[in-house]
Amino acid sequence: MRWALAGLSLSMLLSSLGTSIANVALPTLARTFAASFQEVQWVVLAYLLAITILIVSVGRLGDITGRRRLLLAGILLFTVASILCGVAPTLPQLIAARAAQGLGAAIMMALTMAFVGETVPKEKTGSAMGLLGAMSAIGTALGPSLGGILIAGFGWPAIFFINVPLGVLTLFLAYRYLPADQRETKANRTGFDHAGTLLLALTLAAYALAMTASQHNGHSSFGLLNVGLLLAAAVGACLFVLAESRAASPLIRLAMFRNPVLGAGFAMSTLVTTVVMATLVVGPFYLSGALLLDAARVGLVMSSGPIVAALTGVPAGRFVDRFGAQRMSIVGLLGMATGSSILPLLPTSFGVPGYVTPLVLITAGYALFQAANNTAVMTNSRPEQRGVISGILSLSRNLGLITGASLMGTVFALGSATTGILAASPGAVAAGMRITFAVAAALIVVALAIAVAVAADAYRRTLRNRELDPQTVN
Repeated sequence: MRWALAGLSLSMLLSSLGTSIANVALPTLARTFAASFQEVQWVVLAYLLAITILIVSVGRLGDITGRRRLLLAGILLFTVASILCGVAPTLPQLIAARAAQGLGAAIMMALTMAFVGETVPKEKTGSAMGLLGAMSAIGTALGPSLGGILIAGFGWPAIFFINVPLGVLTLFLAYRYLPADQRETKANRTGFDHAGTLLLALTLAAYALAMTASQHNGHSSFGLLNVGLLLAAAVGACLFVLAESRAASPLIRLAMFRNPVLGAGFAMSTLVTTVVMATLVVGPFYLSGALLLDAARVGLVMSSGPIVAALTGVPAGRFVDRFGAQRMSIVGLLGMATGSSILPLLPTSFGVPGYVTPLVLITAGYALFQAANNTAVMTNSRPEQRGVISGILSLSRNLGLITGASLMGTVFALGSATTGILAASPGAVAAGMRITFAVAAALIVVALAIAVAVAADAYRRTLRNRELDPQTVN
């Protein structure tokens, strides 16, 4: 079990590292390929879009064809695509290789959590989920600093080549220690929903492009293109629901959303990661524009969030195993709500401690919520659906991050009452931050209300079952 979990942890580390390490290389890539910011931004967007569009489909494919086989293919694809990124002679080829790398990452993200149920005893699921959350946070925190060191010492290709030895090690551990796929007879195999897969991919692509197309050089702009893409996403979502209700073997069984734990888990995950993205989007502008920190100190302060998540991930998982997933979900959300409420109330005169202290509360609360919510969702899923449910859970986080980047960026720009945030006064930047985190606190309160409602429903069900079961009556 230990070595299998090590392979899964490395898989999660690689996929999150691939997300964060490329951001620091954008200025270098712009100079290398003589490209604009909007053009090199696709090095990041191609990776994120591939994950967002495909993660549910590959999770379902793993359920059908075998998760171990598909995970090995995903790790191999990620490793080979990393080599292609490093040797890419042109920007379009680099972007194409990043999209392929994103497909490998989607497979790794979707199936890593699904394997927990097969490799870890149920009473230790929380600890395993906490470990995976910590590895994801480590990858996110390590990316910018490791990327900067590699670019300075070896050039930009090194940020992709670093994945190769890690990928080979991950592939060996997964091949050697993960349990073999169970062979099913042809009669028991379900078909793959090609129509639903295409509709979902187009819908998610339209939504993700609507959100990411509004980001230009650090400020948000929402135009007719974005509105058109959102309308296309809405139409696509309606068509997808209609197709799934009629499909013999649907990509997503809509009936699963009747399970309050699953439906609430997906919704809360989206809300919470929307707020987490606010710290990443608004934080740098507040630290530099209102607290007047230089780039080095901004990076140091910003790294405190992922570091806290990395340190609290494993203990959070142990708390979940000991006290229960639903209870710890509420505690984590209370921590996030407290941090999000304190941050806009503290004046700028409190300086860096006035920002870091609430950030620590938000991040630690998020680590606890994530371990608890992942545990609740995955333990309430049927074994044959773990791949697709893990994919939906990962998708909900990605949609939250994409929505948060656009929504919170727009709220921040409106709150600071300026169109050029880089030229805004310190007072305007501080005002924008306060309004943004007031909205963030409201979103967490909504998530908290959902968590309390699910816990109350579970309590009522327990009382009802006790009344119906004569053996529980003394």
